[in-house]
This record gives sequence, structure tokens and C-alpha cells, in this order.
Amino acid sequence: MDWGNVTAEDLIDALREVDWSSPPRPLSEFFSRFTVPRSYAKWNSRLKCNLYYYRTNYFMMIVLILGLGFLRRPVAILAAILTALSIAFLNDSFAGTFSEKVTRTMRQFSPHLAAKMRPPLTPVIRGRPSAKRAIHICGRPRWVFVFIFSSVSFILWYVSCGLLTLLWALAIALLATVLHASFRTPNLKARLNTFREEFRAVWRNYSEL
Repeated sequence: MDWGNVTAEDLIDALREVDWSSPPRPLSEFFSRFTVPRSYAKWNSRLKCNLYYYRTNYFMMIVLILGLGFLRRPVAILAAILTALSIAFLNDSFAGTFSEKVTRTMRQFSPHLAAKMRPPLTPVIRGRPSAKRAIHICGRPRWVFVFIFSSVSFILWYVSCGLLTLLWALAIALLATVLHASFRTPNLKARLNTFREEFRAVWRNYSEL
């Protein structure tokens, strides 16, 4: 895959659809080799490749930096967790896995309530879904959970008086992510992972025909 031809919108769609349940890359690999990109095109391609390949590491690093910024403010830590969840719900794989685990746990206590938490069925016409399947969490549209968690987290940020600290911590976290993604040299694993994900996308499109 030529990451230089991948737009920011394509990268966001890929991060939204890809599976985030994979464990983070080892620290020995994450901090292995750094070089200065030779051109803007090389930097642009490297940045997108690393953001996709080390997505779990960057997410955990951002959460860790936010957590360190609010060690003396437990309410702000709770707000950071809710903010991270509201962002994670935007990923299709995480939203589906979260909904499945909550429904499975609820089934042990109340099977009747768990049955109501199932996502609605998508009508099928001639063996194909009549429309693109919308993501549901616990039987409700995804945007409901994103809105609720985002609203509660914003209220907690306001109550904890940590908005300014949040902006500084978020700026440091994003800067660290961009710097690492810019200077970390993509290794062979990253390239093989890119080819594997590209093959999966082609195979998924072929199976839908």
C-alpha cells in the first residue's frame, strides 16, 4: 500500500473499522529505530503508516499522559476514562465487542433484559443486506452512547476545573504521538501488516459481491 496516496479521510475510516483489540507493540519495537525523513512525501507516508500500525500504543500513551496530568484529581481521571471510551466507541470493532460482552454479562442476571439489548436485524434482499448495517451498542444506536459519555465527561471536566490542564496534557500527548510517528522508521512488520490489511479489505469487498 502506498501511504502517500492515502488521504486523511481514508486513514480515519481505516482506524474506525480496524480491530483495536490487538495488544500494543512491544516497547523494544516501539522505541527501536528513529531516522529523519528525507522529504515531505517520505514524512507523510511514514506518519500515516505509523499511526495505523502503532494505533494501540499511541492510544495508551495518550491515556497515560492524561492520567499523569490528573494524579491529584480523581474526578478528572474519571472524566479522562469516559472521554477515552466515547472516542473508542467510534471504532466499529470496539463498539461491537463492548456491546457483546455487556449483553453476555447481562444475560447471566436478566435474560429478558439481555434480549432487549440485541441489535435490530437488517433486512436481507436476494441474499444481501438492504442497507449498510448500522452499529448498535446494547440495542441502541452508537451515537447515543457517544453523546452520553461525552456529555458526562465534559461535565466532570468542568466540575474538576481541569479544562486547562486537559488542554496542556492533550497537546503534549498529541505532540509526542506526531513526533514518534514522524521519526520512527517503519519496519518490515509494519509493511507486512499493511499488506495483510489491504488483502483483507480486498477479500471483504470480493465476498460481498
